[in-house]
Amino acid sequence: MATTGLSPDTEADIARVTEVLHMATPRWNVRILLALNEPPQRYNQIAAKLPHLQSGQLHPKIRSLCDAGLVERTEYSPRHVAYSLTERGRQLLPVLPVIANWAETYLEKPKVPLSVIEQVEDSLTLLTRRQAPAILWVLKTRDEVSARALAHLVIPDGTWTNIYPPLRQLIDDGLVVSNGSGQPYRLSPSGAALGPVFGALSMWAAGRPMDHAPHHPLWGRPDPSTAPGSLPWASHRARTPAPAIPTSPPAPRPGAVWNRGELFSHAGPPRPKTALPTGGGARR
Repeated sequence: MATTGLSPDTEADIARVTEVLHMATPRWNVRILLALNEPPQRYNQIAAKLPHLQSGQLHPKIRSLCDAGLVERTEYSPRHVAYSLTERGRQLLPVLPVIANWAETYLEKPKVPLSVIEQVEDSLTLLTRRQAPAILWVLKTRDEVSARALAHLVIPDGTWTNIYPPLRQLIDDGLVVSNGSGQPYRLSPSGAALGPVFGALSMWAAGRPMDHAPHHPLWGRPDPSTAPGSLPWASHRARTPAPAIPTSPPAPRPGAVWNRGELFSHAGPPRPKTALPTGGGARR
């Protein structure tokens, strides 16, 4: 975990959110998780759903998702190996609509409508920027912050001017704004709206129910019944242990969280949205 000048609970939560982002952001990872949101499948079945993934790329990606505890490999026999989401992997899927809704509302509108999964991938690319969660959290808790004060909190052991590259990137991405050189920094409307996204990511990482996210003490509106300074989900939830080898394939699981057609096809007619003074965050 990177050392910051933030409180231990805040630093632990930001590290947890950052870890989830690094799990999900690599190209194709989200698509693989969605393709596996069905009964256990063989490698060729998964590959058929991802025809644009080059030969030889799928196996190491599935292996990395297995190592992260999101996917499980079950060997029924040497010739019958199947892959499926772990319970933790399935629990991550409800976070994706939260990310997609933010993208639909706050990112710049492309000329060609994007599928829901493309909205999620664009958002993850922005949020995984270096130091982004820590910078965005500090700006969320303060109206305006100077670059030097921000660096003192985010990178206290480094040269304070090192805060400028990630700040400039967040400005280019439309998440942070400033009135000019030497002026303080603050969140844009799109940056300020990221609380539910980070709250949902944090809740998943800690194994907490998604409906608790609006009262997350860092990213949401704290629950009055929670003791001040208390973060009951400050520790990581253990990853799913390797399953026992079954003698026959398990029964199909309940239906998917989303419809595959909805995820991989173009988005439907956009919902009415409030005009954004900044024009929306940039896509990368």
